[in-house]
Amino acid sequence: MKKIILIFSLLITTIAFSQNKNKNAKASLEVDGICVMCKERIEKAAVRTKGVKSAVWTVDTHELKLIYDARKTNLETISKQVASVGHDTKEIKATEEQYNSVHPCCRYRDEAVIDDHKND
Repeated sequence: MKKIILIFSLLITTIAFSQNKNKNAKASLEVDGICVMCKERIEKAAVRTKGVKSAVWTVDTHELKLIYDARKTNLETISKQVASVGHDTKEIKATEEQYNSVHPCCRYRDEAVIDDHKND
């Protein structure tokens, strides 16, 4: 009987420990961009961040939906990575040099480019 209780206790402890091990977090960030080329660049930058498992950016809403391992990264690190390829987040703005590295049709700070994309 003691062996059965011990085995049962070990099994419960193992299951509880396994569940705590999975630290996937879901979050979203607002990221500036304007087109499908921006989408590819933003998602690629986010996914290349260690610990990010999924990144999906929507052109219309500017929302980047993330699934990431909170033990390996955080939203600030992901924001920095996205800004490094030229896209502003609410938390971190891309430098002028980073912003100027994007394709001319992706210059989301330029009113003429924004207007041009409205006509598409």
